[in-house]
Amino acid sequence: MPCSSLDSNLDLQSMGENASMEEPEAEPIQNSDGKEFVSVEGTSDEEPYVGKEFESEEAAKVFYDAYATRVGFIMRVDAFRRSMRDGKVVWRRLVCNKEGFRKLRPRRSENRKPRAITREGCKAMIVVKKEKTGKWVVSRFVKEHNHQLVPIPVNGRRSMLLSQTPDEKDVKIRELTAELQRERKRSAAIQEQLDMVLREMEEHSNHLSRNIDDIVQSLREIESNPVALFKRQ
Repeated sequence: MPCSSLDSNLDLQSMGENASMEEPEAEPIQNSDGKEFVSVEGTSDEEPYVGKEFESEEAAKVFYDAYATRVGFIMRVDAFRRSMRDGKVVWRRLVCNKEGFRKLRPRRSENRKPRAITREGCKAMIVVKKEKTGKWVVSRFVKEHNHQLVPIPVNGRRSMLLSQTPDEKDVKIRELTAELQRERKRSAAIQEQLDMVLREMEEHSNHLSRNIDDIVQSLREIESNPVALFKRQ
Protein backbone atom coordinates (compact mmCIF):
# COMPACT_ATOMS: atom_id res chain seq x y z
CA MET A 1 0.00 0.00 0.00
CA PRO A 2 1.48 3.41 -0.92
CA CYS A 3 2.78 5.37 2.04
CA SER A 4 1.35 8.61 0.62
CA SER A 5 -2.15 7.51 1.56
CA LEU A 6 -1.12 7.39 5.22
CA ASP A 7 0.43 10.86 5.13
CA SER A 8 -2.39 12.63 3.34
CA ASN A 9 -3.98 15.77 4.69
CA LEU A 10 -6.69 15.82 7.31
CA ASP A 11 -10.17 15.09 6.05
CA LEU A 12 -13.10 17.37 6.83
CA GLN A 13 -16.40 15.79 7.73
CA SER A 14 -19.70 17.13 9.00
CA MET A 15 -21.40 15.95 12.09
CA GLY A 16 -24.66 17.15 13.56
CA GLU A 17 -24.38 15.97 17.17
CA ASN A 18 -26.75 17.26 19.82
CA ALA A 19 -24.58 19.38 22.05
CA SER A 20 -26.66 19.31 25.23
CA MET A 21 -24.64 17.82 28.09
CA GLU A 22 -27.19 16.05 30.28
CA GLU A 23 -26.66 15.93 34.03
CA PRO A 24 -27.34 12.30 35.05
CA GLU A 25 -28.58 13.14 38.55
CA ALA A 26 -30.48 16.30 37.65
CA GLU A 27 -34.23 16.44 38.19
CA PRO A 28 -36.27 17.82 35.27
CA ILE A 29 -38.14 21.10 35.76
CA GLN A 30 -40.56 22.92 33.48
CA ASN A 31 -40.95 26.52 32.44
CA SER A 32 -44.23 28.37 31.98
CA ASP A 33 -44.58 26.96 28.44
CA GLY A 34 -44.36 23.40 29.68
CA LYS A 35 -40.95 22.76 28.08
CA GLU A 36 -38.67 20.48 30.02
CA PHE A 37 -35.34 21.67 31.39
CA VAL A 38 -32.50 19.83 33.03
CA SER A 39 -30.02 21.58 35.29
CA VAL A 40 -26.26 21.35 34.91
CA GLU A 41 -23.42 22.30 37.19
CA GLY A 42 -22.59 25.96 37.11
CA THR A 43 -19.31 26.96 35.50
CA SER A 44 -17.21 30.09 35.31
CA ASP A 45 -18.70 33.22 33.73
CA GLU A 46 -15.61 33.42 31.55
CA GLU A 47 -16.17 34.01 27.83
CA PRO A 48 -14.34 32.02 25.16
CA TYR A 49 -11.26 33.68 23.70
CA VAL A 50 -8.61 32.75 21.16
CA GLY A 51 -5.82 30.92 22.94
CA LYS A 52 -7.91 29.49 25.76
CA GLU A 53 -6.76 25.95 26.60
CA PHE A 54 -8.69 22.83 27.56
CA GLU A 55 -7.51 19.45 28.78
CA SER A 56 -9.65 17.62 26.21
CA GLU A 57 -12.16 18.05 23.39
CA GLU A 58 -14.94 17.09 25.79
CA ALA A 59 -13.89 19.83 28.21
CA ALA A 60 -14.16 22.38 25.40
CA LYS A 61 -17.66 21.13 24.57
CA VAL A 62 -18.77 21.37 28.20
CA PHE A 63 -17.37 24.90 28.53
CA TYR A 64 -18.98 26.24 25.34
CA ASP A 65 -22.27 24.49 26.12
CA ALA A 66 -22.37 26.16 29.55
CA TYR A 67 -21.53 29.50 27.91
CA ALA A 68 -24.33 28.99 25.37
CA THR A 69 -26.79 28.18 28.15
CA ARG A 70 -25.80 31.29 30.08
CA VAL A 71 -25.90 33.64 27.06
CA GLY A 72 -29.12 32.25 25.58
CA PHE A 73 -28.58 29.90 22.64
CA ILE A 74 -28.20 26.18 22.04
CA MET A 75 -24.83 24.77 21.01
CA ARG A 76 -24.48 22.26 18.20
CA VAL A 77 -21.39 20.10 17.67
CA ASP A 78 -20.54 20.67 14.01
CA ALA A 79 -17.64 19.80 11.70
CA PHE A 80 -14.42 18.05 12.65
CA ARG A 81 -11.11 17.05 11.11
CA ARG A 82 -9.58 13.66 11.68
CA SER A 83 -5.91 12.67 11.45
CA MET A 84 -5.38 10.06 8.74
CA ARG A 85 -2.42 8.70 10.68
CA ASP A 86 -4.36 7.44 13.69
CA GLY A 87 -7.97 8.39 12.90
CA LYS A 88 -8.33 10.61 15.97
CA VAL A 89 -10.20 13.93 15.91
CA VAL A 90 -7.76 16.86 16.06
CA TRP A 91 -10.00 19.80 15.11
CA ARG A 92 -13.57 20.60 16.09
CA ARG A 93 -16.07 23.38 15.37
CA LEU A 94 -18.85 24.19 17.85
CA VAL A 95 -21.64 26.40 16.54
CA CYS A 96 -25.00 27.94 17.38
CA ASN A 97 -27.89 25.64 16.50
CA LYS A 98 -29.17 28.32 14.11
CA GLU A 99 -25.99 28.06 12.01
CA GLY A 100 -26.49 27.44 8.28
CA PHE A 101 -29.75 27.19 6.38
CA ARG A 102 -32.16 24.34 5.91
CA LYS A 103 -32.14 22.80 2.45
CA LEU A 104 -35.29 23.59 0.50
CA ARG A 105 -37.18 20.53 -0.67
CA PRO A 106 -40.31 20.35 -2.84
CA ARG A 107 -43.46 20.18 -0.76
CA ARG A 108 -45.23 16.85 -1.06
CA SER A 109 -48.62 18.41 -0.56
CA GLU A 110 -49.98 21.93 -0.79
CA ASN A 111 -52.07 21.23 2.30
CA ARG A 112 -49.05 20.28 4.35
CA LYS A 113 -48.10 22.83 6.99
CA PRO A 114 -44.72 24.46 6.23
CA ARG A 115 -41.94 23.65 8.66
CA ALA A 116 -40.79 26.25 11.12
CA ILE A 117 -37.51 28.00 10.33
CA THR A 118 -34.90 26.57 12.70
CA ARG A 119 -31.69 27.80 11.02
CA GLU A 120 -30.97 31.43 10.24
CA GLY A 121 -27.36 31.45 9.05
CA CYS A 122 -25.91 32.41 12.43
CA LYS A 123 -22.09 32.69 12.37
CA ALA A 124 -21.43 32.38 16.11
CA MET A 125 -18.91 29.63 16.85
CA ILE A 126 -15.67 28.53 18.41
CA VAL A 127 -13.03 26.33 16.78
CA VAL A 128 -10.73 24.22 18.93
CA LYS A 129 -7.73 22.22 17.76
CA LYS A 130 -5.41 19.76 19.43
CA GLU A 131 -1.83 20.91 19.87
CA LYS A 132 1.29 18.73 20.04
CA THR A 133 1.21 19.16 23.82
CA GLY A 134 -2.12 17.34 23.93
CA LYS A 135 -4.01 20.49 24.94
CA TRP A 136 -7.03 21.70 22.99
CA VAL A 137 -6.80 25.41 22.14
CA VAL A 138 -9.41 27.87 20.85
CA SER A 139 -8.17 29.03 17.44
CA ARG A 140 -11.26 31.02 16.45
CA PHE A 141 -14.15 32.66 18.29
CA VAL A 142 -17.13 34.45 16.73
CA LYS A 143 -19.30 36.00 19.43
CA GLU A 144 -22.02 37.82 17.47
CA HIS A 145 -25.37 36.17 16.69
CA ASN A 146 -27.81 37.33 14.01
CA HIS A 147 -30.90 36.46 16.04
CA GLN A 148 -32.39 37.15 19.44
CA LEU A 149 -30.80 35.38 22.38
CA VAL A 150 -33.01 33.82 25.03
CA PRO A 151 -31.22 33.16 28.31
CA ILE A 152 -32.34 29.87 29.86
CA PRO A 153 -34.24 30.12 33.20
CA VAL A 154 -32.23 29.29 36.30
CA ASN A 155 -33.53 27.31 39.28
CA GLY A 156 -30.72 27.19 41.87
CA ARG A 157 -28.22 26.03 39.25
CA ARG A 158 -27.79 26.90 35.59
CA SER A 159 -30.25 25.06 33.36
CA MET A 160 -30.47 24.34 29.67
CA LEU A 161 -33.28 23.49 27.27
CA LEU A 162 -33.56 19.79 26.66
CA SER A 163 -36.64 19.59 24.44
CA GLN A 164 -36.52 19.75 20.65
CA THR A 165 -39.19 20.56 18.09
CA PRO A 166 -40.28 17.78 15.68
CA ASP A 167 -38.53 19.62 12.84
CA GLU A 168 -35.24 19.71 14.75
CA LYS A 169 -35.57 16.00 15.53
CA ASP A 170 -36.14 15.21 11.84
CA VAL A 171 -33.06 17.22 10.90
CA LYS A 172 -31.08 15.45 13.61
CA ILE A 173 -32.12 12.02 12.33
CA ARG A 174 -31.12 12.91 8.75
CA GLU A 175 -27.76 14.29 9.88
CA LEU A 176 -26.97 11.19 11.94
CA THR A 177 -28.05 8.89 9.12
CA ALA A 178 -25.78 10.71 6.66
CA GLU A 179 -22.89 10.58 9.14
CA LEU A 180 -23.42 6.86 9.65
CA GLN A 181 -23.30 6.26 5.90
CA ARG A 182 -20.06 8.26 5.60
CA GLU A 183 -18.45 6.31 8.43
CA ARG A 184 -19.50 3.00 6.88
CA LYS A 185 -17.94 3.98 3.55
CA ARG A 186 -14.77 5.11 5.30
CA SER A 187 -14.59 1.85 7.28
CA ALA A 188 -15.08 -0.18 4.10
CA ALA A 189 -12.25 1.72 2.38
CA ILE A 190 -9.91 1.15 5.33
CA GLN A 191 -10.81 -2.55 5.42
CA GLU A 192 -10.08 -2.85 1.69
CA GLN A 193 -6.65 -1.26 2.15
CA LEU A 194 -5.92 -3.54 5.11
CA ASP A 195 -6.89 -6.63 3.11
CA MET A 196 -4.57 -5.52 0.30
CA VAL A 197 -1.64 -5.12 2.70
CA LEU A 198 -2.29 -8.54 4.23
CA ARG A 199 -2.40 -10.17 0.78
CA GLU A 200 0.91 -8.55 -0.19
CA MET A 201 2.49 -9.70 3.08
CA GLU A 202 1.26 -13.25 2.52
CA GLU A 203 2.62 -13.32 -1.05
CA HIS A 204 5.98 -12.00 0.13
CA SER A 205 6.09 -14.59 2.91
CA ASN A 206 5.35 -17.40 0.46
CA HIS A 207 8.08 -16.14 -1.86
CA LEU A 208 10.62 -16.13 0.97
CA SER A 209 9.56 -19.63 2.01
CA ARG A 210 10.14 -20.96 -1.52
CA ASN A 211 13.59 -19.36 -1.68
CA ILE A 212 14.54 -20.85 1.68
CA ASP A 213 13.35 -24.29 0.57
CA ASP A 214 15.49 -24.04 -2.59
CA ILE A 215 18.56 -23.07 -0.57
CA VAL A 216 18.04 -25.91 1.91
CA GLN A 217 17.63 -28.41 -0.93
CA SER A 218 20.84 -27.19 -2.58
CA LEU A 219 22.77 -27.55 0.66
CA ARG A 220 21.49 -31.09 1.10
CA GLU A 221 22.65 -31.99 -2.41
CA ILE A 222 26.10 -30.60 -1.69
CA GLU A 223 26.38 -32.58 1.53
CA SER A 224 25.24 -35.83 -0.11
CA ASN A 225 27.39 -35.64 -3.27
CA PRO A 226 30.18 -33.07 -3.07
CA VAL A 227 32.19 -34.85 -5.84
CA ALA A 228 29.41 -34.38 -8.41
CA LEU A 229 29.25 -30.70 -7.53
CA PHE A 230 33.03 -30.40 -8.00
CA LYS A 231 32.85 -32.03 -11.46
CA ARG A 232 30.07 -29.60 -12.52
CA GLN A 233 32.31 -26.71 -11.63
